[in-house]
Amino acid sequence: MDIIIDQENANQRLDSFLADYEDLELSRSYIKTLIKDGQIQVNEKSTKASYKLKENDKLSVEIPEAQILEIEPEKIDLDIVFEDDDLIVINKQANLIVHPSENIVSGTLVNALLHHCGNKLSSINGVKRPGIVHRLDKDTTGLMLVAKSDIAHKSLSEQIQNRSAERYYKALVLDNIKDKSGAIIRAIGRDLGDRKRMRCYDSLDNARYAKTNWKVLQRLEHNSSKENYCLLECKLDTGRTHQIRVHMAYFKHPIIGDPVYGIAKNKIKASRPLLHSYKLSFEHPISKERMSFETELPEDFKASLEFLNATE
Repeated sequence: MDIIIDQENANQRLDSFLADYEDLELSRSYIKTLIKDGQIQVNEKSTKASYKLKENDKLSVEIPEAQILEIEPEKIDLDIVFEDDDLIVINKQANLIVHPSENIVSGTLVNALLHHCGNKLSSINGVKRPGIVHRLDKDTTGLMLVAKSDIAHKSLSEQIQNRSAERYYKALVLDNIKDKSGAIIRAIGRDLGDRKRMRCYDSLDNARYAKTNWKVLQRLEHNSSKENYCLLECKLDTGRTHQIRVHMAYFKHPIIGDPVYGIAKNKIKASRPLLHSYKLSFEHPISKERMSFETELPEDFKASLEFLNATE
């Protein structure tokens, strides 16, 4: 994998940047090992983990294949919105992990894709994540892109990186937001106290630039408690891990049902974060046709909205 450093990510340590790079998902200790072994280079030269990145630096990352891990195809129902020889658009259900890890090797979207596609998936992300261009969290529902060829994978990844691919979400958040629209611009990185969580930072030393655009679609209220809620449309300008969930918690309007960053116990009785990837737009990597897809909210999300009363 080659990565060109843009202005937003300059001045970070090499190991910190790669530890938070979503397409890699490698531990910082393993990254340091790869750097030491010369499998991660900057401008075609070996360097140290502490190297401070500069704009236009070219990172070359070579990761040994995970030979020990064997991922078996599994018949898991998939809601396929579109498919051709180059890509698949999937409407992902809740409670589905996207790809295997050291501890989880079955029941994932990748297992299902291997059953559906056989060996017709891109190989750029290795044996653990064939075809996976971007991720959704386990309990986030909605539209997701999967690449069936390396050419498609490269094109779709570049579109996400340069923001020509557009990703829109709907989220139900706590409390009324007075403004109709806005943007949250706040760097996101690993929580140094809990590596499983992400958090907002003031600087880019331990984090990466992140921007979430939001717009109020509907204001709602719970009858008996008079608690206020907002249904938002969130458009990603960047794609950091847990970005919308972290940004909305920082904004003091956490997503309902989010046990990590928001409110797990709630009057709506949502059992998962009410976050849904509902609209996706991109250029087809081969035909160059602009493609757009939209999907309805899942039933549990709809039921939560029906439980509340619109105030406008």
